[in-house]
Amino acid sequence: MANLKYKQDDAASILLEKNALKHKWNEYLLISIVFGGFLIFGFSENIKGPAIPLIQENFGASQTQIGLLLALNSFGYLLACSYTSWMSDKIGVRWTGTAAFLFMALSGVFIYLSAGFPSLSAAFFVLYLGNGMLEIALGIMAARIFTKNTGMMLNISHFFYGLSSTVAPIFAASVMEWHWGEGEIGWRGMYFLFLGLSLLPIIPSLFSKFPSESKHDGEGASFKSLIRDRTAWLIVAVLSLGVVSEMGIGGWLINFLVQAYQWDIKEASNMLSLFFLFFMLARLLLGAVTDKIGFAKSIMIFSAFSGLCSIAGILIGEKGSILYAVSGIGIALVYPTIMALLAKRYPKGTGTAITFTVTLMGIASVIGNFLIGIIIDTARIIADALGAVDSEIIGLKFGYGFIGVLALLCSVCCYFLYRSTEKNKEII
Repeated sequence: MANLKYKQDDAASILLEKNALKHKWNEYLLISIVFGGFLIFGFSENIKGPAIPLIQENFGASQTQIGLLLALNSFGYLLACSYTSWMSDKIGVRWTGTAAFLFMALSGVFIYLSAGFPSLSAAFFVLYLGNGMLEIALGIMAARIFTKNTGMMLNISHFFYGLSSTVAPIFAASVMEWHWGEGEIGWRGMYFLFLGLSLLPIIPSLFSKFPSESKHDGEGASFKSLIRDRTAWLIVAVLSLGVVSEMGIGGWLINFLVQAYQWDIKEASNMLSLFFLFFMLARLLLGAVTDKIGFAKSIMIFSAFSGLCSIAGILIGEKGSILYAVSGIGIALVYPTIMALLAKRYPKGTGTAITFTVTLMGIASVIGNFLIGIIIDTARIIADALGAVDSEIIGLKFGYGFIGVLALLCSVCCYFLYRSTEKNKEII
């Protein structure tokens, strides 16, 4: 009987070890999908910097048309955000993420085949459908996986976005000069190659078991309750202003340096990469700070720093260009810290809270990107009418200055968010 008991205990111990090993392996696969997904996301978002001046030259597009192209991208992103949480509930976060990666890979093919500005705009729209789906899916995955040290882990996850964003402009500028056959790969081939990488994270997705939504007690979230929640709207304002500022830098910095200061594309791409280097390091090294001093207070401090850097760079002129890169330290923490805040404040219905917040952020992105282009053209026209010699530079400075103002407004809104949560004794 004793031998039988020992054998049963051994069998149970072996089974426990196998289950623990299986669980650990599954955890590594899930983390690889989240980290890899953000890595791909960073490339897809930030290879456009070096490509936009060439696209503008190829199609003879105005600044307003480029602003409209970026706004259309944001609209595709917005549309995807509106249905992805529902899609995740219906088919699961695994297949939602897989669909997002497939959309992104297909968009690379469409961009390569685009014959004119309308077809290129449609291809970019497909890309941002994939990006929007991926962002919501990754947000849901991360909220379910990282239940401890949430602020730090989400900032580390977004560090991989910063990592790929750092090297994306340099790699993109370099790849566009590669030769294939009788000519250069160009911006079309560059998009095709980079977006083809979107197929890689699908492999671990097929072998992973994804966690379901947390069932523990906590405040639930529905669209009806969120619409009535003043704090939820403040979160939307903070995220929208911060992200439009971040995306504005990624989309317009190279164009600004090339046209305002006559930098070449490689030199300007290096500055954007430096921005993302600071951006990446901030997420890696300062993520733990957000858990210690509070999410709202962290964003308030760091977004103000970013806005001040951008505006100081404009005022100083070309010699202050390094401040555009340094601004990445502040703006980097906004998005992942808001995602951590949502995960903590809405432990039940996190997907709904993320969808509500990011969808409204998408609306702001559409308006923001379009506004930057309009501000540049309008300021230039006014400067021309007033007889200014450098009207083009004046227009660009007004447009880029608007990006810095958005970061400052993000900080102001975060102050009200902090006061609101303090008043309700829910500092997070």
